[in-house]
Amino acid sequence: MMGPAHSLSGAAAWLGVGAAATAFGYPMPLPVLLVGSLVCAGAALAPDLDHKAATISRAFGPVSRWICEIVDKLSYAVYRATRKPGDARRTGGHRTLTHTWLWAVLIGVGSSAVAITCGRWGVLAILFVHMVLAIEGLLWRAARGSSSDVLVWLLAATSAWILAGMLDEPGQGADWLFSDPGQAYMWLGLPVVLGALVHDIGDALTVSGCPVLWPIPVGRKRWYPVGPPKVLRFRAGSWVELRVLMPTFMLLGGVGGAAALNFI
Repeated sequence: MMGPAHSLSGAAAWLGVGAAATAFGYPMPLPVLLVGSLVCAGAALAPDLDHKAATISRAFGPVSRWICEIVDKLSYAVYRATRKPGDARRTGGHRTLTHTWLWAVLIGVGSSAVAITCGRWGVLAILFVHMVLAIEGLLWRAARGSSSDVLVWLLAATSAWILAGMLDEPGQGADWLFSDPGQAYMWLGLPVVLGALVHDIGDALTVSGCPVLWPIPVGRKRWYPVGPPKVLRFRAGSWVELRVLMPTFMLLGGVGGAAALNFI
C-alpha cells in the first residue's frame, strides 16, 4: 500500500486497541490514546525504510535517504544469506527484512528500552521521529515538497514536547499498563510493533504479498509472500486502496476512538 493508507491503518489499529482495552478494564488515558495513535500511524510507514523512493526516505532529508540505502543493502544481504531454493532471485532488499514480524518485535522492544533507559529525552526522540512520519503520512498533500520539511519538523518537535508533557502529568499515561518502578513508558513500544505489523498486513493484501513470517520457512521458501488468494489482491495505489480501504480505515478509527472514550 501507499504511505497515506499505511498511516491511516496504523492510527485506526491503535484506536481499536484503545476500544479493546476499555472493554477489558484497562482504559487508556486520553494522552495515551492520542500519542499511541500518532506513533502507530508513523510506525506504519517505518518498514519501508528499505525503499529509497518511499515516504520515509524523504522525511528527514539526506539523513533518511542515506539510512534507507544502508537498510536496503543490509536487507538484501540478509535475503541472499538466508534464502532457500524456492525463493526468487532479486536485486534489492525491499519487502524483505523490515517487513517481517521479527523486525517489528525488535523495533518495538528497542523503542521501549530507549524510553525506559533514556528517560524524557528518549521519549521525546521516539515521539519526534514518529510525529514526523505521521504528519508525512496523514497530511501527505500539505507535507509534499522539500520546502515544507522544516515546517513538518518544527510541528513534530512542538507536538512531541507538548504530548510528552501531557503524559508526564500524574494519571495521564506514563505508567499505563506497566506501573512498577522503572517501567514508565514501557508501553510506548506497543504502537511501534503494531504499526509495523499493520504495514506488513497491508502489503500482504497487494499483488506481491509480504514475507511477514520470516525466518519461519514455508515449504521450499523462507521468504514466503503471505497474502490472500491472488484474485483478492490489489495493486498499490489502486482504486481499491483509495476509495475502499482508506475510507474504511477512517470509519473504523472513528468507531474505535469513540468506544475507547466510552462514547458508544
